[in-house]
Amino acid sequence: MYLFDTDIITNVLKKTPSRKLLNKLSALPRQKQFISTITITEIVYGAMKSNRAEFHLTNLEKILLPAVNIAVFDSKAAYVCGRLRAELEKKGTPLDLADLEIAAITLSRDFTLVTGNTRHFDRIEELRLENWLI
Repeated sequence: MYLFDTDIITNVLKKTPSRKLLNKLSALPRQKQFISTITITEIVYGAMKSNRAEFHLTNLEKILLPAVNIAVFDSKAAYVCGRLRAELEKKGTPLDLADLEIAAITLSRDFTLVTGNTRHFDRIEELRLENWLI
């Protein structure tokens, strides 16, 4: 199972999305494709800041959400997130809360995180990462 980070899933909606990404997605059954509620938050936030909010929200609701499964930030992910946050702060390598929540959802469900921002997440040793953009 794969959880797609925000940069990956929004790439699909670009005028010229990554061909490699599109090929990998088309080969992966829908039941193995997930985005998190955190990614939805980030997309809505970005849409609301843009000059084309309705366009982006329509793409989210009509194109993106029907094509993937949603992984929620539940109590299991919350426990993982709290542990990760404390561990990373003790090491002096804190991570943005949204990224921590995405990582926690990934770990709590034993998924692989697909992201173009591997530098953000590689400090979490137990997290399986793949970059489908390169």
